[in-house]
Amino acid sequence: MAKRAKPFDISTVLTREAVLRFIADNPDSAGKREIAKAFGVKGDSRLLLKDILADLQAEGLLAGGRKQFVRPGVLPDVTVLEIRHRDEDGGLLAVPLGWDNAVSGDRPVFSVRQTPGTGPAAGIGDRILAKLDRSDPDAPTASVIRLLERKKTIALGVYRPMPGGGGRVEPVERRQLEYRIAPDASLGAKEGDLVEVEPSERSRVGLPIGRITTIIGSLSSEKAISTIALHAHDIPHVFPRSVIEAAEAAPSSVGLNDREDWRDLPLVTIDPIDAKDHDDAVHARPDDDPANPGGMVLTVAIADVSWYVRSGSPLDTEARLRGNSVYFPDRVVPMLPERISNDLCSLKPDVDRPALAVRMVISADGEKRRHSFHRILMRSHAKIAYTEAQAAIDGLPSPVAPAILADVLRPLWAAYALLQDARHRRQPLDLDLPEKKLILGPDGKVDRVMIPERLDAHKLIEEFMIQANVAAAEALEAKKQSLIYRAHDAPSMSKLESLRDFLRTLDIALAKSGALRPSHFNGILAQVRGGEHESLVNEVVLRSQSQAAYSPDNIGHFGLNLMRYAHFTSPIRRYADLIVHRALVTALGLGEGGLSREDEEQLEATAELISKAERRAMAAERDTVDRLIAHHLAGRIGEEFDGRIAGVTKAGLFVQLPAFGADGFIPISSLGNEYFNYDEVSHSLVGSRSGGGYRLGDSVLVKLVEAIPLAGSMRFEMVTEPRPLPSSSASFHKMRVRPSGRPGRSKNVAAKVRKNR
Repeated sequence: MAKRAKPFDISTVLTREAVLRFIADNPDSAGKREIAKAFGVKGDSRLLLKDILADLQAEGLLAGGRKQFVRPGVLPDVTVLEIRHRDEDGGLLAVPLGWDNAVSGDRPVFSVRQTPGTGPAAGIGDRILAKLDRSDPDAPTASVIRLLERKKTIALGVYRPMPGGGGRVEPVERRQLEYRIAPDASLGAKEGDLVEVEPSERSRVGLPIGRITTIIGSLSSEKAISTIALHAHDIPHVFPRSVIEAAEAAPSSVGLNDREDWRDLPLVTIDPIDAKDHDDAVHARPDDDPANPGGMVLTVAIADVSWYVRSGSPLDTEARLRGNSVYFPDRVVPMLPERISNDLCSLKPDVDRPALAVRMVISADGEKRRHSFHRILMRSHAKIAYTEAQAAIDGLPSPVAPAILADVLRPLWAAYALLQDARHRRQPLDLDLPEKKLILGPDGKVDRVMIPERLDAHKLIEEFMIQANVAAAEALEAKKQSLIYRAHDAPSMSKLESLRDFLRTLDIALAKSGALRPSHFNGILAQVRGGEHESLVNEVVLRSQSQAAYSPDNIGHFGLNLMRYAHFTSPIRRYADLIVHRALVTALGLGEGGLSREDEEQLEATAELISKAERRAMAAERDTVDRLIAHHLAGRIGEEFDGRIAGVTKAGLFVQLPAFGADGFIPISSLGNEYFNYDEVSHSLVGSRSGGGYRLGDSVLVKLVEAIPLAGSMRFEMVTEPRPLPSSSASFHKMRVRPSGRPGRSKNVAAKVRKNR
């Protein structure tokens, strides 16, 4: 009898060494897809490849992204460069994109060559796709294939008058140039004004010459501070004329055409009290189907942005570039012009509006039994604020009409109660990280910081939107239609091992065998709830999670514990949702404005672009809060504040002020009269002589010694003495005490959790 063949174990072939060797041999075609094809990776083995790539990147052995991996220091023959400088003869010099400080000699610098007549001439600040020639190691060159991105034509800086007339503009970012301003080009700017400047002449000697185009105002204003963030993160904030014209030309009314007439259905919007646009409306009623006793029919209607923003149009091109709206304490930089977002696609009361609606049948145990999508003409029957809806339900004074309360709000709460039961069984990740909101005064300065109350009205709308997002992903998968998912991967093996090591210091166990689910983390969070380590464990569990992103590949949403999830509910402010709307229109045959062939071909590139835009927006929002708080506290140098350690590094401690929601830094050199060792496992700095120290999540008292509003930075001194720390089995990474700069800032964790949904 023939012996049965042993099952093939791909781990014997797919090893770290084999992956590194393949990338070295194929530097121009070594993306994740090519690696998977070369090794025959399928099914569950994709997780093995993912972990190998993640570990190699974490160890610094691999660079690049999913489309192309390279060994650090190894560049493909065709790559993206940024032109940074000129040589002594005026020739252009470029460095690989993302490689800073290239002129120091320890990074590759390429002389740029461009054939006349082959396209627009490149200049300093431009990004190019180039073919590299390294045959002469002492004089490597780069031949321009095409110009990818022009430099910014507008810079931002602070105006300083000069004796004799005119002045100069100091940049707010170190990488920007300083400009000389002629007397007739200052636009009347005064000392300390934040201005936008346009380069007017290039000079090979002295400062470049520019002219001021806009005076934004004093640095102390909120508008000025948020504008710094916009420029620092390259966020588009001025709509081109063609985009404005396209928005103004959009028809003010939409007939039924092929739409279903749902204007009599009492859909309502429930939003923040100060909301300017209303892109979702909801309705619920008991299901009259005898086969679904106790069930509900839930409807979510979303503004039909795809009707107005067609693929390839100026509106579409600009929306894709922006990726999403960006929110600052007193203004919004929208993805779409106000004519679209605040008017035509805002579901205002008693006005006909086009919408895309999903009708979901919910069983008595909260499970979705079926759903259907409809392209409709609707009319909102009421605009309700969260606080007004909650007050009406709670029997408190509210402007909500009695008929709306009885016929609309109470059925909505009944549907939410069913979904809440199902959510408890599903157990999404349940981190307790309250979000802070800055309240500004009339002068644009911080008046106070508050934590908005989390009402059932908020949770209701959030859960309805989640269910609609799931239905969209399921509907498109059923039609085998390509789409962009909201993907949130499970934590990597390396992060889980670090989390286990940390939890071990608190005598908390994290299971090793089997696939971990959000419920495992919820169990850990429940163990520390109400205890001294609650904040610390919430923080460390958050840091162990992967970052959510957009992707044409479905890996599920780990945090929500959902297999299929796509953003559908906010096409006014997220380009991903607009793509999903177009996909539904195409897949379900709902008329015009569907997904074009170009849209489908560019799904991967679009997903990568809007994921970067999301991270860019979060960074800009965080930087603006830091600058506002630094300005708010600049007059309180020497005062002591209650803080919480939000980050522990080899260079020192990041301390967050809970009352303000901003971070400051304490250099390790200022901590005390002893050496401090960095314990990576327990997230702490430990005194080499006393054994006491400081750990992530600790409450401490700090003194403010420096605040720089323009940079958004604060420096503290520690007032709290080192505390006894539990011993750790991990070896210490000993650090010599030395003066230290500020290497970075810890992220606003509440914002990160919100964005991950």
